[in-house]
Amino acid sequence: MAAAVDIATIARWFTDGSHWQGSDGIPHRLAEHLTICGLSLAVAVGVALPVGIILGHLRKGGVLAENIANLGRAVPSLAILIIAVPFVGIGARPAELALIALAVPPLLTNTYVGMAGVDEDVRDAARGLGMTGWQMVVRAEVPLALPLILAGLRTAAFQVVATATLAAVVASGGLGRYIVDGLAVRDNVEVVCGSLLVVALAVTVEVLIAGIQRLAVAAPLRNPKSYTTDEQLEESVHETVLDPAA
Repeated sequence: MAAAVDIATIARWFTDGSHWQGSDGIPHRLAEHLTICGLSLAVAVGVALPVGIILGHLRKGGVLAENIANLGRAVPSLAILIIAVPFVGIGARPAELALIALAVPPLLTNTYVGMAGVDEDVRDAARGLGMTGWQMVVRAEVPLALPLILAGLRTAAFQVVATATLAAVVASGGLGRYIVDGLAVRDNVEVVCGSLLVVALAVTVEVLIAGIQRLAVAAPLRNPKSYTTDEQLEESVHETVLDPAA
C-alpha cells in the first residue's frame, strides 16, 4: 500500500537524520547531481560557445545552428540515454552524454543569434578604432551578445538540472535516485521529496545565473528602456563596449 503524502509526512522525511547521512543522504546525492550537471554543462559550453561565436562573427552557419537546435528539441533525452548504454555502459557516462546533447542547442543558438545580431555600426566603429578581428570579437561583439549568451546558459542549466534525474535510470547517482527508488518500492513520500529537491535545485541555479547575468552585463544592455532615444542608447553602448579606457 503506497504511503499517503501530506505536509506532515514530507516534513518528517526531511527532518529524519538518516536522510542526511551516508551515501544515500541528501548531501551526497546533491553532490552527485551537481557533479553530473557541472561536467555536462562544462563540455556543452566548451563545444557550443566557440562554434557559436565564430559562426556569429562570420555571419555564417545560421542554418546549421537552427538545425542543431531543432534536432536537440526533437530527440528525447531518455532515448539518447538508452541508446548510449550499450556503447558506454551504465552509470554517469550515458547520462552525461544525454545532458550534453540537451545543453548544446540553446547555448549554440543563443550565442550565434547574439553574435550575428550585433549592429553593423558597432562593427564598423570597432574597425575604425583599429581593432583586429579577435579584438572585435572580445571587446565589441561578445559584450553585446552577452545577454543572449547568458540567457542560453540559463535555459541549458535549468534543463540539465531537471533532466539529470534520468541518470538514476541507468544506475547512476544524483537526486533522481530518490524518485526512481521511491517508485520501485511505491514510497510516494520519497518520490515527492526527491522531486522537491530537484525543483529547489533547479530554481536555485536559475536565480544564481540570473544574478551573474545582472552583474556581467553592462547597464545599458540590461535596461535599454531607461534611455529616451535610440541615439542615447547607442552612444552609451559605444562608450561602454568600445572605449579602450572603459
